[in-house]
Amino acid sequence: MLWTRRSFVKATLSASAATLLPGFVRSYFPRFPREDDPADESLTEARHYEKLPHKKIRCVLCPRECVIDDQERGYCGVRENRGGTYYTLVYGKPCTWHVDPIEKKPLFHFLPGTKAFSISTVGCNMECEFCQNWQISQIRPEQSTDYIASPVEIARAAYYTGCESIAYTYAEPVIFYEYMYDCAVEGHKRGVRSVMISNGYINPEPMRQLCDVLDAVKIDFKAYTERFYRNVCHGHLKPVLDTLVLLKEIGIWFEMVYLVVPTLNDSPDEIRDMCRWIMGNLGPDVPLHFTRFFPQYKLRNLPPTPVKTLERAWKIAKGEGLNFVYIGNVPGHKAESTYCPSCGRRLIYRIGYMTELEGLRDGRCVHCGREIPGVWK
Repeated sequence: MLWTRRSFVKATLSASAATLLPGFVRSYFPRFPREDDPADESLTEARHYEKLPHKKIRCVLCPRECVIDDQERGYCGVRENRGGTYYTLVYGKPCTWHVDPIEKKPLFHFLPGTKAFSISTVGCNMECEFCQNWQISQIRPEQSTDYIASPVEIARAAYYTGCESIAYTYAEPVIFYEYMYDCAVEGHKRGVRSVMISNGYINPEPMRQLCDVLDAVKIDFKAYTERFYRNVCHGHLKPVLDTLVLLKEIGIWFEMVYLVVPTLNDSPDEIRDMCRWIMGNLGPDVPLHFTRFFPQYKLRNLPPTPVKTLERAWKIAKGEGLNFVYIGNVPGHKAESTYCPSCGRRLIYRIGYMTELEGLRDGRCVHCGREIPGVWK
């Protein structure tokens, strides 16, 4: 597709707005080092935990189910037992925020071309050795200088910066569950939707409750082997598979991203097995993004993923019957765009984060009329 003057100007203005509007929010949210944080005296009680004898508690938010003594914290480092009551230490304290294209998450079948007000706190319930945001995911609250922003303020900021959604992203939003939940509720009051960008390492009941206030979920699926989850991510595979099946059962829109790491999760057999599991348990229409790895954090000894490896994975997924397969972190690749599974015509043209709806109208292919799954309005 050739860019018209109108489409080029529209894309340029959208990118400029995403750069200029954050100035409004910087003046809107005060920022404090932890020792000067006026909100520390009013902690928020955590949800999804059980009280045990001798002032111990068991956290049942994620599959780790940490049993925590008085004055101790769970694995994530941001939830603390104080006298037998469990508290979140990061409620209302985002360490970062940005106005991002929704395609950056990446969510390709959810309000394409719109902006997401993206926030995160510190902490994570995994430690992926390739984490690109390890500077915030692997630190503790005391090491962070945070903004102070209530859920109401986050919802207002998203609305006034022209964002269609709030994205809980960068680090793992499961560990700031209460804050995410309340921000989503306040966002809906203002017509702003919410999307969770997650590793999927969460117990079923908390996930089910969260889906009542979310509009979409993107799961970073690390690999299709327990070995990779255990050795590279310090977690387990089955709970993530269970989360994906639960999302399918609930009917919320979700997409999957698979970061292809050379020599560790890029074997054709593993990718084929994963695609067959997706077909059998999630169906052919869940978007699957194969993204390019670049050396990060503790995995600096490996090279970037060869583009040919990504293209091989793409071919395997298409050959197994998946309808919407993408290649990410390779700007300009034709597999960034969306094509109709029936007639093969291009529906959404993408290059980087710039998006042009060519052949999609009211959620259908304009050429053959096929319904394209997603959230389009």
